[in-house]
Parts: sequence; C-alpha cells; structure tokens
Amino acid sequence: MADLTSVNLAWMAWTPQTGLFFAALFAMLLVMTALALWRPEVERLGVLGIPTTRGDRLFLSLLGAAFIHLGWLGLAGGELWWASLLSLAYAALVFRFV
Repeated sequence: MADLTSVNLAWMAWTPQTGLFFAALFAMLLVMTALALWRPEVERLGVLGIPTTRGDRLFLSLLGAAFIHLGWLGLAGGELWWASLLSLAYAALVFRFV
C-alpha cells in the first residue's frame, strides 16, 4: 500500500491558469458561505418562473460558463479570455434576472 505522504501529483498538470481556476472556485464558495451566514437566502421568482436561491443562480452561472467555454473552443478556438468575459456577463445577467 502506498504511503499517502509520497503521492505524486505530477499527473494533474497544475498550471497558473488551473491554480487560478480552483482558487476562484474556492473563493466563490467562501463568499457564498459568508453571504448565507450574514444575509440568509430568500427564494425569488425570476424569468424562469421557478423559485431560485443564490446557490441555484451560482450553479446556473457555472454551468453556463462551462458551456460558453466549450462552445468557444469548438467554434472560435484560440484565446479563452473573450469566453471568460462573456461568462462573467452571463453570470451577471443570471444573478440579476433569474
């Protein structure tokens, strides 16, 4: 059985972009937790016609961002900064109207 202290993580291909992605996810979870403690969530009806919470809107934003990035790679290729900016705009719209 392998010793857990000698696990090699080279297969994970950590790049600065990968580290930034996971740091941003962790920061979002911390902010959402702090908001839930500071201002409890209230469900609201948006354009979907179903009650959603902040967590629901975050999930929809992350799911949409994944699809935007995959679509960008498949159709446009190249730099993903534009897809990231489009994803931020999409997230702002989701948090405002959904």
